[in-house]
Amino acid sequence: MQNKDFLGLFKNKKPIIGMLHLKGTDKEDRYQRFLRELEIYVNSGIDGVIVETYFGTYSSMEQALNYLAENKIKIPYGVNCLNVDTMGFYAAEKYNADFIQIDSVVGHVKPRDEETVQAFFDYMRPQFHGAVIGGVRFKYQPMLSVNTVEQDLEIAKGRCDGICVTQDRTGQETSLEKIKEFKAQLQDFPLIVAAGVTPENVKKQLKYADAAIVGSYFKDNYQDNGELCQEHINELLQVVKEIRSEQND
Repeated sequence: MQNKDFLGLFKNKKPIIGMLHLKGTDKEDRYQRFLRELEIYVNSGIDGVIVETYFGTYSSMEQALNYLAENKIKIPYGVNCLNVDTMGFYAAEKYNADFIQIDSVVGHVKPRDEETVQAFFDYMRPQFHGAVIGGVRFKYQPMLSVNTVEQDLEIAKGRCDGICVTQDRTGQETSLEKIKEFKAQLQDFPLIVAAGVTPENVKKQLKYADAAIVGSYFKDNYQDNGELCQEHINELLQVVKEIRSEQND
């Protein structure tokens, strides 16, 4: 199917997307935390958000998405339903999300099962109005491919609208070598750095990548289990504003 314009969802070039991890002690605590974090993100000028079942449950994700849909939030929002991609597609369409993130779109299954993965995307993507971004050689995902990186990236381009790249774990800096390797193959196809972005490395990374997803750096302890920190958001977004300004000169 024809690719959708993922980057076209955002007002700014080099968009920064903040994670909503749905942390909390129970469903109500997760929801109230989600509301606080969303307000911080929106007021900070973040370009988009992703609701993810990282700490929370599926029902918590639905509650958050329902709020976003009903209140017509002014920035694009996405969904990542970890480990059950079918329900991610379902929730994204049900709650009018702009995009869905899938942790791996190729190479995470035995080679004999790649046809099944292809059939899954052929079936699910036409049922979703939004864009799909997906990982290749992504953190925590099995790497069972017998293909080269270049071959898998080419396959991935047919299964999603943007490629997510990480190193090996949450919060770990994604190597510039890996980003450059991916971009050399992808060319104009969108590349999103999805882990380990900081004010110190974002200029180098966004020289090649087209967007970034940020979670851990935005927390007060620079870890996924921390509290969302206004100061850290401001620090990163200030550098990104400088990048955009330099590109417009």
